[in-house]
Amino acid sequence: MTILITGGAGFIGSNFVLDWLAQSDEPIVNLDKLTYAGNLENLASLQGDARYVFKQGDLGDRALVDCLLAEYRPRAVLHFAAESHVDRSIHGPEDFIQTNIVGTFRLLEAIRAYWSKLPEAEKTAFRFLHVSTDEVYGTLSKEDRPFAETNPYAPNSPYSASKAASDHLVRAWHHTYGLPVLTTNCSNNYGPYHFPEKLIPLMIVNALAGKSLPVYGDGMQIRDWLYVKDHCSAIRRVLEAGVIGETYNVGGWNEKPNIEIVHRVCELLDELCPKANGNSYKAQITHVVDRPGHDRRYAIDAHKIERELSWKPAETFETGIRKTVQWYLDNPEWVRHVQSGAYRDWVNLHYTEEVVA
Repeated sequence: MTILITGGAGFIGSNFVLDWLAQSDEPIVNLDKLTYAGNLENLASLQGDARYVFKQGDLGDRALVDCLLAEYRPRAVLHFAAESHVDRSIHGPEDFIQTNIVGTFRLLEAIRAYWSKLPEAEKTAFRFLHVSTDEVYGTLSKEDRPFAETNPYAPNSPYSASKAASDHLVRAWHHTYGLPVLTTNCSNNYGPYHFPEKLIPLMIVNALAGKSLPVYGDGMQIRDWLYVKDHCSAIRRVLEAGVIGETYNVGGWNEKPNIEIVHRVCELLDELCPKANGNSYKAQITHVVDRPGHDRRYAIDAHKIERELSWKPAETFETGIRKTVQWYLDNPEWVRHVQSGAYRDWVNLHYTEEVVA
């Protein structure tokens, strides 16, 4: 038994690989293109582990995906790979269209061909799990109810529009071809190995470097925050017991405005790594012009996954954010390699023979 995952060197994907192999001996094949956010140093502890195979390549490369499916015969494919940063999608939307829409389409077609030829028992047991985002639902006012799985889609950025399109493709491949799919839509993740362009790691890294802590607009944009290892446990549970064709929203029950998040990060740094002069890191906070089309509020109603699959997050925001800040303090070399680009050398040093052109 084997599972194939796409994007397993990214933030959520690498956490999933590590957590999966910490709890199971079922092998993982990890297909990742290794764009800027794919970092094999995240998975350095698996070097030489026979349960783990890394292949570099594009999920839109049909010949490559066909070969991997034929060689490893996975019982499930988990699709993490995506361009995911809203700011990058605003400045360069084409990569998001290619990866999130075209790439997902080509992956679905490869999987459909593989699945259709499986023996009946394997065909019945097979699953394709698509990992998506709450941003496909658009924005909420303070008075609106949180996003449920039945909310209409109303994406507002090139990123969220591309993810919404991929969700629709997955749904269509289930209803048209019978492909046994599962979809999860998660809220904002945070935790170890997060590339420092997103809010929480950016604040930690900039604070420690003495740089400004840029906050968009008034900082009152509200998000629901989900510790990444809780997200990984939810995905494992959906893969194990989710109903084919269903969507499950995964949230942390932690709605907070961005400015409150920044203040809490500063307070933890003041406690765990105080400045020599006694000043607070909060003095580095600066407000910058808001980004175009910035959604005001996201909130996840995660009752369905709790009710039907008995899953709920293990971490509160306070426990999760403390673990996250401490992780970045404990791993300065990882941060340095990411900032300098040296993490890319990991492929040449350790994975040359396993990289697929």
